[in-house]
Amino acid sequence: MVAPTRVLPASGFVLEVDGQFKTEYASKDGAWSKAEELKRRRPMLQVEIYDAVRKAREEVRLPPG
Repeated sequence: MVAPTRVLPASGFVLEVDGQFKTEYASKDGAWSKAEELKRRRPMLQVEIYDAVRKAREEVRLPPG
C-alpha cells in the first residue's frame, strides 16, 4: 500500500485539518479567520495553519470561555 503524497505549497498559507491540507490562502489573516470559524463549529478538530515561506505550522486554539 502506498501512502498519499503531501504536496507542500511554495507560498501562502494552508488550512490543515487533522493532518490534511484543505484550503490555500494568500494571507495569514484569511487563513486564521477561516480556521477560527471552523474551530468554533467543530472544537474537537486539530486545526493548524501552515506557513509555506517559513515552513512552519501554528496550532489554532480558541480562548477558554
